[in-house]
Amino acid sequence: MPSTPASPAPAARAGGLISRTGLAYYPVALVARLPFAMMVIGVLTLVVTARESVELGGLTSAMVGLGVACVGPLIGAAADRFGQRPTLLIAGAANSVLLGLLAWLAFGDAPIWLVFAAAFLSGATVPQISPMSRSRLVTIIQGELPLARRSRTMSTALAYESAADEVIFVFGPVIVGVLATAWGAWAPVAGAAVLTVLFVTAFALHRTSAPAKSSEERAATLAPAAELGRPALLVTVLGILSVGLFFGSMLTALTAFMQDRGAAEQAGIVYGVMGVGSAIFAIGVAILPPRFTLRARWPVFALLIVSGAVLLQTADDLPRMLLSLALMGIGIGPLLVTLYSFGAHRSPEGRSATVMSMLGSALMVGQSAAAAITGAVAEQAGTRAALLLPLGAALLALLSGIANVALTPAAERLALRTGPIPLD
Repeated sequence: MPSTPASPAPAARAGGLISRTGLAYYPVALVARLPFAMMVIGVLTLVVTARESVELGGLTSAMVGLGVACVGPLIGAAADRFGQRPTLLIAGAANSVLLGLLAWLAFGDAPIWLVFAAAFLSGATVPQISPMSRSRLVTIIQGELPLARRSRTMSTALAYESAADEVIFVFGPVIVGVLATAWGAWAPVAGAAVLTVLFVTAFALHRTSAPAKSSEERAATLAPAAELGRPALLVTVLGILSVGLFFGSMLTALTAFMQDRGAAEQAGIVYGVMGVGSAIFAIGVAILPPRFTLRARWPVFALLIVSGAVLLQTADDLPRMLLSLALMGIGIGPLLVTLYSFGAHRSPEGRSATVMSMLGSALMVGQSAAAAITGAVAEQAGTRAALLLPLGAALLALLSGIANVALTPAAERLALRTGPIPLD
């Protein structure tokens, strides 16, 4: 029998979201997602140093992304079925061991296919902290807050989550660089393993973790898996994938741009111009008027990224590069908030962790694949050719937003006008 809380009825409880999660939840959830952001760049640095091959490094990091793509949504599905706590504890333990194994294999005499296998399994066992955190907050807001406060709180919570992801994806590469410079190429991967043990475990054991449901509860509240294949949800996944492609291609092309100027190690700092602006504007989404609907926001924010990516093609010096990054940052953060809001709105009943894991996996797959492809393009065709790839990713985000307009039915359009996330 599942445990039932002894607290008063949710609707009667006073306080807001923080009173239900506790303040400590947010720093724990923030640091727990850091290994996820460190992994692609950390594995790339590890293999390039150990095997002295940029090509092998790119392929190995792509194997991490492939592992996330194949198994990440299944981890989300396991959390929906068995509860987040056991799922995260098992995944976190396995991931820490596999990261250590990967570092050992990379610096040893193991054949490269074994390194690829370890990288794939490392990606396959990545604890899905961002999706799980979003799922927890969405569940608390929908189930415990008064109806009148849900819409605004939902928008604020998802804006915070996207801003947290932005901060992590900006500082993750910086931390990798600092650790690799200070202690060697093995240090970022080892650091990710240690952070996983400490903070993923703390996140898994936090009181907000939803308990496992009985088979009767699952039968009553779990929508059929076929509903995950609805076109409106799949186009949302495509939108998130395009953002991942943008992140991976932009960071790699920027690294090549800075390398041409003899300052490759400063790429992370320059990249932060986009990340900081993106985080600020992501938080600002919470104050946008409801009449500026999600359906309209997607193509508008994507168009801002396209505009910045077009300006990027003229960047022959650092000031022009900084200007284009700042313009793209205005759109990328709010677009992420919009896409995750669509994901929350379109999640089939009982499958919110699965949907959020699908979105998180698509983000990392896009990032790792684009990093590998952009690196090869920069090496073979030069930096100018590599800078075209972020523009391609931005155009894909815009086209998927236009497709979403057609895929949003009239009833959903009306619901989306009542607030960022309709909950009634």
